[in-house]
Amino acid sequence: QVQLVESGGGLVQPGGSLRLSCAASGIIFSIKPMGWYRQAPGKQRELVAHITTSSRTTYADSVKGRFTITRDNAKSTVYLQMNSLKPEDTAVYYCNKYQAAINDYWGQGTQVTVSS
Repeated sequence: QVQLVESGGGLVQPGGSLRLSCAASGIIFSIKPMGWYRQAPGKQRELVAHITTSSRTTYADSVKGRFTITRDNAKSTVYLQMNSLKPEDTAVYYCNKYQAAINDYWGQGTQVTVSS
């Protein structure tokens, strides 16, 4: 049974940093391209970063140059380092396989709030 547990969110001031973690179980993590997604109130869930099995990465334009996605296959964990945070980054952040569908399994997410 797939389980995704996101952590590391919190309240941070604009310009601050956070590092999110996502521990996966129930999947063969090393063969899965993974992604970090976010959903702000009243908005659709969006993909913000993606990492392939060989650790190639892509980013949404809104986070490029500020966010970095990495993975540790030995720990079945994917990370999102978020720097220079802006109020518009406020959202619930989720990890999942790349191109996950809305009706796929999703974890509980972790809340990120950027506010002074």
